[in-house]
Parts: sequence; C-alpha cells; structure tokens
Amino acid sequence: MLEKILKKVFGDKNSQDLKRYEPVVQEINEIFSGLEQYEDEQLIARVQEIKQEIANKLNSLRNELTKLEQEYRETREDSERNRLDNIIDSKKKELKQLTKSTLDDYLPEVYAIVKDTCRRLLGKKFEVRGHLVEWNMVPFDVQLIGAMALHDGKIAEMATGEGKTLVATMPLFLNALVGRGVHLVTVNDYLASRDAEWMSPVFNFHGLTVGCITTGMDFEARKEAYNCDITYGMNSEFGFDYLRDNMATSSEQLVQHDFYYAIVDEVDSILIDEARTPLIISGPIAQDKNFYHELRPAIAQLVQLQNSLVQKYLSEIREDLDENNPHPNNDRLARNLLLVKRAAPRNKAFIKLMQDGELKKMVNDIEGIYLRDKKLPELDENLFYVVEERHNSVDLCEKGREVLSKKDKDLFVVQSLDEILAEIDNNQELQEQERLKQKSLQTNRFMDKSEKLHNISQLLRAFTLFENDQEYVVIDNKVIIVDEFTGRQMPGRRFSDGLHQALEAKENVEIEAGTQTFATITLQNYFRMYEKLAGMTGTAVTEEAEFMEIYNLPVMVIPTNVAVTRIDHDDLIYLGKNDKYQAIINEIIYWHERQKPVLVGTVSVEVSEIISRLLKRKGIAHNVLNARQHQREAEIIAEAGQPGAVTIATNMAGRGTDIKLGKGVVESSYESYLNLPKTLTEEYPYGLPLDGLHVIGSERHESRRIDRQLRGRAGRQGDPGTSRFYLSLEDDLMRLFGSDRIAPMMVKMGLKSGDVIRHPWMTKAVEKAQKRVEEHNFEIRRELLKYDEVMNQQREVIYAYRRSVLKGYDLKNEILEMITESITNMVDDIIPSHSYPEEWNLERICQWFQHNLNLGIAVKDITSDHLNRDLLLNTLLEYALSAYENKERQIGTEQLRNIERRALLEVVDDEWRDHLHEMDLLKDGVYLRAYANKDPLIEYKKESFELFQGLITRIQDNVTRKVFTTYVLSQEQINNLLKNANLTHQDINAFLNAQQEQQMVQNMSAPPQYNNPVGEVEKVRPVKVAPKVGRNDPCPCGSGKKYKKCCGMNDSE
Repeated sequence: MLEKILKKVFGDKNSQDLKRYEPVVQEINEIFSGLEQYEDEQLIARVQEIKQEIANKLNSLRNELTKLEQEYRETREDSERNRLDNIIDSKKKELKQLTKSTLDDYLPEVYAIVKDTCRRLLGKKFEVRGHLVEWNMVPFDVQLIGAMALHDGKIAEMATGEGKTLVATMPLFLNALVGRGVHLVTVNDYLASRDAEWMSPVFNFHGLTVGCITTGMDFEARKEAYNCDITYGMNSEFGFDYLRDNMATSSEQLVQHDFYYAIVDEVDSILIDEARTPLIISGPIAQDKNFYHELRPAIAQLVQLQNSLVQKYLSEIREDLDENNPHPNNDRLARNLLLVKRAAPRNKAFIKLMQDGELKKMVNDIEGIYLRDKKLPELDENLFYVVEERHNSVDLCEKGREVLSKKDKDLFVVQSLDEILAEIDNNQELQEQERLKQKSLQTNRFMDKSEKLHNISQLLRAFTLFENDQEYVVIDNKVIIVDEFTGRQMPGRRFSDGLHQALEAKENVEIEAGTQTFATITLQNYFRMYEKLAGMTGTAVTEEAEFMEIYNLPVMVIPTNVAVTRIDHDDLIYLGKNDKYQAIINEIIYWHERQKPVLVGTVSVEVSEIISRLLKRKGIAHNVLNARQHQREAEIIAEAGQPGAVTIATNMAGRGTDIKLGKGVVESSYESYLNLPKTLTEEYPYGLPLDGLHVIGSERHESRRIDRQLRGRAGRQGDPGTSRFYLSLEDDLMRLFGSDRIAPMMVKMGLKSGDVIRHPWMTKAVEKAQKRVEEHNFEIRRELLKYDEVMNQQREVIYAYRRSVLKGYDLKNEILEMITESITNMVDDIIPSHSYPEEWNLERICQWFQHNLNLGIAVKDITSDHLNRDLLLNTLLEYALSAYENKERQIGTEQLRNIERRALLEVVDDEWRDHLHEMDLLKDGVYLRAYANKDPLIEYKKESFELFQGLITRIQDNVTRKVFTTYVLSQEQINNLLKNANLTHQDINAFLNAQQEQQMVQNMSAPPQYNNPVGEVEKVRPVKVAPKVGRNDPCPCGSGKKYKKCCGMNDSE
C-alpha cells in the first residue's frame, strides 16, 4: 500500500526516466527542424567532423593506456605489475566515463541527423531480402525515447509494431562514431539479414559500413563483416566466432576485434530463454564406443512391459470406480493410482482420471503417506522403472534390472576399479607382463560396463520423456532439436551427455559419433564481456529482477505512439483436450466466415498438426508454420493478415514477426475501436470488434512472456485486435504446476465434459502457475551461472594466454616465470619437506633436467658443503636460466620468441581440451555430494580450483620442456635427415610440403645442448679447497646473502 502511495506522489522509476528524456526529445526536434536547409553533402560532412572531434577527445587517454599496457608487459617485478595493473584499471574506467559523457554531448545532434536522414530517404526504394521496399519511416518521439534508453544501457520494452528496428539505428549510429565497432544481435539469420539490409541506407548515406553475420559464411566474408562500423548478426554466431577466435593459431585467423557496445534484439529470448544453453565447439573423440543399438531392443521391451503393467493397474482402477461394483476397494484404488502416476505420468487415461478432483486429492494424500512412512521404495518394487517428470529423470527398479540382466547377470554389479586393480597387484602368481595385460583387460571391461549403464539410463529417458514432434523432429534421417520457446529447428545443436545418440537409436536413424568439447561458453557470459550492453523486446518487465541481477540491465517501458485497442478476453478452461480443440475449431470457423484473419498459437509441432487435421476435416483453408515448415516463414507471415486467413503456428509467430493487415480487415476509424465493451452477447458470442487480427492460444506457455508475445501480434500501431487462450486440465502447465484447487473447484461447480469455465479469477490462477514456473526456471539459470562463473574465470586466464600469443606480444617474462615455477614444483615434488640433504635424491633431479630441459648436469654440479633447499633451487635456476640465455644468443631473439609462441599455443590448446572434459565429468557427478550433506557448489568450486591448478602446472611444465627441446634446423639439415632416413618419393613430397620455406621448428631426439656457452667452450669450475666459501654458499660475514652477491662480488669465476 505504501509503495502505491509513493508511486502516486513521486511517480515510479519509469515515469521519472520519461520526464528526464522529454527535454532531450525537444532539443532533438529543434535541431531536426533546422537541418532541412542543408544539402546532403553538408550533412555528411558534419557527421565526419563529429567523428573526428570524438576521436580527438579520446585519443590522449587511449595513447596513455596503450603505453601503460606495454610497460606492464615488459615488467617482471610483481609489485610494479600490481601498481601498473591498478593504474590501467583506473584509466580504463576514466576512458569509459569520458566516452559516455562525450557521446551524451553529441546525442541530440546525432539523433537529429539520423531523423533528418530518414526524412531525406522517404519515397526511395531499396532491396530487402529480394523485394523492393519503399522507405516510409521517420522516428517519432517515443522512438527517440527508446533510442536514448538503449544508449544508456537499458532494455527498451516496446510493443509490437512500434519500430524497434528503426529505434536501434540511432544508438548504433552514435556509438559507431567512436570507431570501435558496434553489434546488433538478434535471434535468427532471417531477422539479422532483413534488418541489416533494411536499415543500411541510413548508415550508408553517411559513409558508415554495415555487415551481417549469418550461418554458413566463409572466413573472408565473416572477417569483412566484423570490420564494418555496424555489424548485425545471430546471437549464437557471435558466440561461436568468439570461441573460434580463441582456437586460432595466428592473428590472421581472428575475426572479432572489440567488445564495446551491443544491442540485443528480443533480449528476453536470448538472455533468458537461451541463457542456459552453452555454445560448444566440439570435435571427434579418439574412441567413441557406445551400446545404443545393442541395448535398444531390450529397452523397447522394458517399456512395453511397463505399459502392459500400467494397463493392468488402470483396469483395476476402472473396476473400483465402476458404480455397479458392490465391493469397491478404495485402498487398492489409491495404491494403483499412485503406481500409475509413478510408472507413466503422461498416460492419457491417467491424465483424464486426474481431472476428477477427488481422485487427484486421493493420489496426493496416499503419496504423502508413503513419503511420511518412507515406503515409496517398497511400492516401486512393483514397477520396472519410475518416471520423475518434474525432475526429468527415470530410475530403474529391481524388476527392470532383472529384465535387462538376463543375458549378463553381473550387468548391474559394479565393483570399484581401484579394488579390481588392487586384487591384480596383490596376485603374486602373475608375472609383470601378465599383470599389465590383466589390468588393461579389466579396465576396458569396467569402462564398457559403465558406458552400458549410462546408455541404459539415456535410452530410458529418450523413450519415456522425449516425444517426436514435441522436443525434437526427425527430418532427412536426422534428429533435430526444436526450441521450446520459439518452436524453431536448431540444426547443429545436440542434446548433451549421450541423450541425442539415445534419441537417434530410438528413432532408428544413424547414430552420429560422440564428440569432445574443444571450447564452450554460455550466452550469459559472452554478452557480459561487452563494455556496454542494451536490449529491446516487447516483453521484458516480467523478468526485470533477473536482468538486473545477472546483467545489470534495467527495464524501461516505452509508451506506444498510439493507444493499444486490442481486447484480451479471459481464458476458457475445459476439463479435457478434446473439448478444448473442438471449441478452438468452432471459434476459427466463426471468424473465418466473417473474413477476420486468425492466428492460432501452439506450444508444440504435435498440437499444430492436430489442429491442422481438424481444420482439414472442416474444409477450412489454412497455413501451418512450425519446425517442419520453417523455410516458408516469410511467405506464411506475409499472408497471415489477409481477410479470412487462418494461420496455425508454434511460438515462431510470436517472436520477431510483424503481421500486417490486408485491405478490408480494418473498416472503421481508430477512434471507433477505443473503449469497446469486453462482454460477450448472443449477437456477438466471441466479442467485439469484428475487425483486425484475432489471436487464439491453444494453451498457456510456462512463461508469461511467450503468451504476451503471441498476443502482441494483434493490435499493432493502433490496429484493432482480439485474443483468447484455451486451456484444459490435461495441459502440461496445469497438470504439473496448476493449483490443486482448480480441479476440485470445477467439479464442485458441476462441470462435465464439454462445459467451460470463464472467470478472471481462473485467469489469475493460471498466471500464478506460470509465475511459479518462471521462478523455478530463474533459480535454475541462477544456479547455472554460479557454476559457469567458475568456468568463466578459468576461461579468461587461458584465453588471455592465447591473446598474448596471437597479438605478437613478447612472452619472455611469462616464459621465465613458467621455467621458475616448473623447476620450483619439481624440487617440491622430489625433496620431501623437513628432510636432510643427505636424504635427497639429487640423481633424480639431474635426470629431470636431462629429460625435460635437455641439460646435462651432474650431482657434483649442484652439491655444496652448506647445501639447503633454497641454495639448491637457486643453483638449478641459474643453470636453467643461463641455458635459456645461451639458446637465445645462438638461435636469435626473434626465433626463440616464435618457438615460445608456438609452444604456448600447442600446450594450452591440448591441455585446455582435456581440462574441459575433466570439468564436465566433475559437474556431472558433483550433485551426488549432497547425499553426504555437502554443498555441491562449494565442492565444485573447491575441486575445480584444484583441477585448474593442475592445468596451470601442466602448462608450465610442458611449455618449459618445449622451449628447451624445440630446435631450428636449416633446410640443408632437413634434406640430410630425409636422405638418411631413406624415405620413399611420396613420403618425401608429403613431408617437404609441410615444411616452412627456409627453416622449420622440429623436435629431435638428440638436439644440441645449450647449457654450455657459444663455441662449445666448457665452463671452468672453481676448485674447491677447505677454507674457501662456495659462490652460492651463505656469506661468512653474516649478511644472509650469497657469497657471490656479497663479499665475493669481485672474485672471478
């Protein structure tokens, strides 16, 4: 109540922002009115002047920042690097603030220029997606407000038809003048291409270039598009290009440049709906062994056995419900209902039974009793498997295990691999070779059994939880995922963890080989890399809390240019789906006869096909737009607004499509549609108006945004329109998340099959169910972000390594740090803590130097009368660093830098791929820690940190080894090696073609050693006599320094 009072007195944040923008709108319009007098060339010249003025203001700080970054790379001292790092961060913030304030100063003039450019383009025709389109747009005031919100890094919520595409041109134009490139991101290739071609005349008029990123582009076209001032593109393509850039092996292979400013169109779809989906670049794995084909018949048989069992329980249920049964058994009835619920919750007969409020209450009550008494496992023993629909999981029961283990009795008996290997080690009768053979055999058997159990789990999920034409479609012998939010196909994407292969086995299509992740990032973390982010959509305010928490993006609702006249009728709720479908067909026929276009929205391909079949029986001409008809999207949408048109569409039609009404659909003036009554009468059983587009929702989506998007197709820019949603208690949303009071309430009201309930309270109850689902999904996304944040921090470190290489930076300091860390770790591993020098295995240290650094040192070279750990470490570092400097003198600085860059790229890429696999395994299994009363997230963070430490250590060790053991051979040496190897003619050609023009880097088994100075003159070591102090020994004066750094500074070597 207090909040409402404060809003009335002071206004909410949205109204305050509108008031703040109004004076700027007036200023823009004043400048705009004076621009008409200028010639085109003068306007173009002014834009170039503004661009140069902005550069002049920013260049000084940019140059200072470049110098600081160069100084940071050349500095080795940690304290100095920390100081420079803090200064760099401060300067970056200063540059960001200066950029924002500078652009704010120019905003009124630039927006006025864009508006005047639109005026100058009026009446001209341009080709858009193969069609000539006449330019007829000049931004109106509310569009200017939306453009300012986008520039300020907000989400502009604008209704359908309010011109979001045009609005985006103004902030894109303004921010492109900085010269760092700006991106507009949308949901599919069609919209990206259309918008780029549609809006390019505004940018091209002033010499700004426009590029577009779409699926299937070649490298050169992609690189050229990113080099443009403004780049449009599909969301996943931006993410994949980022991943590909971080797999590149040279700077010439990079396409992206800067993450400065991006506007995300349909921001709720990209940053909410698709945020959970990671973008993954994968490749074939070395060994892909699975048993899906082998196990499919057994799983199909198991599903059939379960279905037969369910039919038996349903038969007993009908007996107990039969009014003529003199002795109904209510205990058996309740138990059987619960068994069917756990065995087949999607069974159509069971779903119909659950329409009875008393039966639904009976099931909930008996389930609560079994949970309380912890007797559910005993009940489940009657089943072959249990389906947990809400958790999207299937658990085998003992009966199911018995069926599947008929051929292999020990299939579900899994002994620990450690125990198996320990038994082999303890078997004294085995010879060493036989022991190794047994270990390999048992390890393979263990891995095969583990893979079989995993395949069984995924096949069960595929058969019981995933249905064709709902979660996926089968086209051209391939299983293609259908996006649950947009209804569009997602070619190239695959369900993870073997589930996609299980679906391929279920549908008897070719099972594609398994893949290994090479690079991955979620859309959440990709878009958070941008310095400035904004978004626009028709539905965002319901998710404002999530946008603020994860992306720091406030939502601003932009008022419509004219008031919306659409009438949204209350939901109609039926007991069963068949009654609902019949009611939908009746309303379609009613409007079709009156030549009013109808758009029917469905949540799945299956429902759209059902309604299509029913319409065909009635002889109603219609179009179907779903994942199977996506190639006709533009054509179908163009016809959807014509008189009498009937269009059935999945959620594809609710996102990014603009249905324009044909001639004769609107016959009255705008004013006549204002304030029409919402009531239904005998004369108008489906309400008024009779004009405009009518939207029918075949069921509620689990997200309110999707329903609002569908409704928003009607009533664009003041057009008349109506909408109505049809629901049934069999719908997934109502069945899984609807209030338990809805069904009993309908039964108490005496409703029977075919009857309908219509009331605002019921509509609100449905919205509450949607809200519960949204909150549940938000928690999932929030939890995912916590896990991915760990991965993202590691990703940034690894990709920073690669960027340093590809940008050609001098890596000497980093390599020297790696050498130091690698030798330090080796000493820590070989020398136990709190041990005496006499116990140290110095021979092992010498072997490590020979094997890893190719440096021949003897035990006597590293021993001393006063040997301790620090002294030993310093001696080893001296040898290593001296050898490193000698190698640099011999082969040249530039050649060694090239070796270092190549070594770092190879090692980082190889180790990162293995690390991603380890992280996937950790994430899959970490949830089991909850059974030990441990927080899975904390355990994940702890163990992932340990894995990352191991990754960094391996990178340091392998890079160090490659730097010391990689050598440069001349072409003459290569020819001699080939000659001596007696290679065939073909082999020689194949080998020579892979070589560099003059020289190559090649690992050799016996390369020259670099621990001696140039010229192979052996270093003369000092002769040790009793009273003389070693150069590396502590100085006798008591200073604590080494002798050579103190009193022995003037002694010669």
